[in-house]
Amino acid sequence: MTDALWFLLVGGLLLARGLTPSLLQRLPVTPAIVYLAVGVLVGPTVLDLFHFNPLKQSALLEVLTEVVVLISLYSAGVKMPAPISFAHWRAPILLASVSMVVSVGMVAAFAYYLLGLPLGAAVLLGAILAPTDPVLATDVQTRHLGDRDQLRFTLTCEAGMNDGSTFPFVMLGLGLLGLHELGDQGLRWVLVDVLWATGAGIAIGLLTGTALAHVSQKLRAFPPRHDLLDNFLSLGLIGVAYGLSLLVDAWGFLAVFFAAVSLRQAELNLAGADLDRPDALSAQRIESEAENAAPEGDPSPTVSGGSLIFKEHLERLAEMMLVLLIGGTLFLDSWSWRALGLAAFLFVVARPVSVFIGLVGTSTSWQTRGMVGWFGVRGIGSLYYLMYAIQHGLPEDLALDLVGLTLIAVTLSILVHGISVKPMMSRFLRHRLEQPGS
Repeated sequence: MTDALWFLLVGGLLLARGLTPSLLQRLPVTPAIVYLAVGVLVGPTVLDLFHFNPLKQSALLEVLTEVVVLISLYSAGVKMPAPISFAHWRAPILLASVSMVVSVGMVAAFAYYLLGLPLGAAVLLGAILAPTDPVLATDVQTRHLGDRDQLRFTLTCEAGMNDGSTFPFVMLGLGLLGLHELGDQGLRWVLVDVLWATGAGIAIGLLTGTALAHVSQKLRAFPPRHDLLDNFLSLGLIGVAYGLSLLVDAWGFLAVFFAAVSLRQAELNLAGADLDRPDALSAQRIESEAENAAPEGDPSPTVSGGSLIFKEHLERLAEMMLVLLIGGTLFLDSWSWRALGLAAFLFVVARPVSVFIGLVGTSTSWQTRGMVGWFGVRGIGSLYYLMYAIQHGLPEDLALDLVGLTLIAVTLSILVHGISVKPMMSRFLRHRLEQPGS
């Protein structure tokens, strides 16, 4: 595809997306399916106007997916309702830890015994496909600041955490392939990749987010009124939290998510909001921040509220570009029985089983467990981990195999979850409203 045609394609998509937001909202499917269809149409499957080779362009795709995931993690983090409590966060924590381990193990066993992959590659594939995606799952995630819906909160919070908690298993897979140091009997992996990197990432996030909240609040209080550029501050927070994590070998995805969470919590605390039961002013502030404007008479604008709309626009733009590229990677022969079988096992067996095991003993309703078990959307995060592995020396034959398996799993996730999300969410919400006491 020539530069002129590429600009026409992207420009046309942007114009169409900007002119038809209400139409896309009324469609029974998600916008990602539309982007995927365009990519398949102009890609090698149909018109063959362009082909994006993820193996040859792995360095570029790693950076693109990394940036998109970071922005999505920030957007997810600032929408977490306050206050943080273990009782409220118990379900997503279990999903991001226990269910994560179960999912990695089940997919690795399937890949090792049925697909014939080496053990290291099987574990790596399990880690690539285990995390749910914060980019492509917007229709089942928290919609705005102050949204307290338990299902959307659980899915959003899980996606925010498991994009970081899967990293130790990526490193384990690379270590079993001889591409990463695990130490004697895996001791280094446990101490560094699991304990240190996870704990340090969370700590960095909490400290940087809280610090920004206090600094911005003090600056806004200086007379005369001191305006701040909230979009720059939030991008700066992402960069600082992620950069510090890379310097000390911590998981940066966890750092960015928890930086956003702690920023939001600290700003609400400093504003004096009643976090357990928002009063009228607090509710008005939350609603107004979702529209990127402070309520009349409210002297407490926030970085988290002021930057959210900008970040969500970046997220949607990035989603369109990356899903378009996914469509441009696919050939007709990409649809192998191995890939289809893996995707079916992931969606119908591994995800639901891991969710039900992870939520054993919690008060989560069976309807909510079923919805969480189905809506484990795979997407941009999986592509990032795949590109990360390729850039860290994954042999070409294994890389080609994992690229084919992962791309089909992500493509099918876009399709099956994108088709089912609106009718299933509508039925779920209608059923919940019909329950006594709801």
